[in-house]
Amino acid sequence: MLKISEIFYSLQGESTRAGLPTAFIRLAGCPLRCVWCDTPHAFSGGARMSVADILQRVAAYSAHFVCVTGGEPLAQAECLFLLTALCDAGYDVSLETSGAFDIAGVDSRVSRIVDFKAPDSGESEKTRRSNLERLTVRDEMKFVLASRADYEWARETLTEYRLDARCAVLFSAVDGRLPAHCLADWILEDRLPVRFQIQMHKALWPGERGK
Repeated sequence: MLKISEIFYSLQGESTRAGLPTAFIRLAGCPLRCVWCDTPHAFSGGARMSVADILQRVAAYSAHFVCVTGGEPLAQAECLFLLTALCDAGYDVSLETSGAFDIAGVDSRVSRIVDFKAPDSGESEKTRRSNLERLTVRDEMKFVLASRADYEWARETLTEYRLDARCAVLFSAVDGRLPAHCLADWILEDRLPVRFQIQMHKALWPGERGK
């Protein structure tokens, strides 16, 4: 049994899968409290559901892509069983995680999208740097940045771990904290081998949940 905050169907708003129709499974609960978190409703509550019930709900959307997100989905140990069950059912599965939990146990068929917390998030120290060594070409590393200092920290991390040789690396700006065009200019000035992204779902459906 897992605690589920919501299950919905929408366009993927982030990652290299942005724009793809996707079924989202948002797990409840998160031990992190990022300053700019945009899903505080997932911190608590949620309905208890079995893996079978979740699969039945997802099947109703006839989706090829499924994203398991949170909260922090790996805070629930049963998430690993859910991910494997989704892969076994034939879905193309991605996992959105903060990196605060070990990603080694995640089914190898899953694309692990790790949101590496920058200093201005207030939760940078909780990310396991050991996860950086586990990344493969199926995975993605996401940096959400709120300032020039955050950007420089992300740039140094990118270089230190040669992340672009491991997986796709994505940089985005915190809405309302860092103008997106500034981040885009910095990336171009430094010729970084990263993908700039804007949260598509916020542009299409500002302020709406389940989108």
